[in-house]
Amino acid sequence: MSAEEFYRELPSFSDFSSVAKLENYRPVPNDWYVLAADIVRSGDAVAQGRYKDVNMTGAAVIAAVLNNVGRDRVPFVFGGDGAMMLIPAADLEKGKEALAGVVDLASHVMELELRAAAIPVAVIRARGGDIKLRKYLLSPGNHLAMIVGDGLDIADRILKDPEAVHPYAITSDNADLPPLEGLSCRWEPLPAQNGHIVSLILKPAGRRSLTELMDRIAEELGFNPLVDDNRTRLAEKPRLKFRFPPKGLGLEVNLASAGKHARGWAKGLFECVFFVWGYATGFRVGPFDPKKYFRELGLNTDHRKVGDSLQLVLDLTPQQLEALETCLASTYDEGEVIFGMHVSGEALMTCFVQDIGNSQHIHFVDGSNGGLSMAAAEFKQRQAILKTA
Repeated sequence: MSAEEFYRELPSFSDFSSVAKLENYRPVPNDWYVLAADIVRSGDAVAQGRYKDVNMTGAAVIAAVLNNVGRDRVPFVFGGDGAMMLIPAADLEKGKEALAGVVDLASHVMELELRAAAIPVAVIRARGGDIKLRKYLLSPGNHLAMIVGDGLDIADRILKDPEAVHPYAITSDNADLPPLEGLSCRWEPLPAQNGHIVSLILKPAGRRSLTELMDRIAEELGFNPLVDDNRTRLAEKPRLKFRFPPKGLGLEVNLASAGKHARGWAKGLFECVFFVWGYATGFRVGPFDPKKYFRELGLNTDHRKVGDSLQLVLDLTPQQLEALETCLASTYDEGEVIFGMHVSGEALMTCFVQDIGNSQHIHFVDGSNGGLSMAAAEFKQRQAILKTA
């Protein structure tokens, strides 16, 4: 396995229940880099009701880099208000170029400050962390990276430290427009069918493994999110609502068609007309096969992932939520888990469709009104308390 083709050649797995088998993770080549990006003071934007803007900007980070470098070469983890990606040294300049463009767009179009950096994996290992990967198969040709080793946590700390990040910071100086083709936010929010959309981040902190922790949680929920695929999927057809024109189309045009709004609106509306026709009739329209697309859509979402911690977006009843909160609180008091949680009434979905005819599409799912970014803030507070206890 060559360093440049490490991710492309990495074997994939399709049984998510095996995600906690640490012996199956492989270390990233030492000459790779972490491309890290997040929105400064994203909590303020959320408080202003702008979480869709935050979400879209975070997804734009991934779309720009994958479009510029190649979807099979860059592992990524979407974090709601940003993203972490891994990139070979040979593709570093292309990745930085794309990310600089998003930094510029975020500032001038979205009025959000996006901080970004390219941090060597070797630096992270020198600080005592590691980055190991597995490649989870969502559907043929579509993968998510599962990442362990505390390396992303170290990268996040470097990113947010003005002095530490200085040698690695990516600025928007002389940035070109980033390639955001395929990025969209056209679906209406996905409503909770059981009562609550829960964005949950958790990580073992004691002797119990992730599998043991999830077995205990499963006793409270009545299902295991690592095992019961059908109970965890959110992007299923009964939840999906498409409004014409989509409320999010303006946001998509502003971000992806900066300086070309008329062309962006025309293209977006044209695509939406044909999508609505296929959606309503079930008939194929050009490369868009509605029956095939909706089968894949439920599979190709990131509602379950590992980025140094397990991150889940779940639809729970009030009773399940109460039981989960009680279970996690007691397990945290025992020093066995660190967790963060955010509860809302619906989920948001941002889409990245590179080639719908060849089934190349992935969908980023998060709870509304802060979702994973709010859960991450709570996670870090508990982590700091546990370290000083």
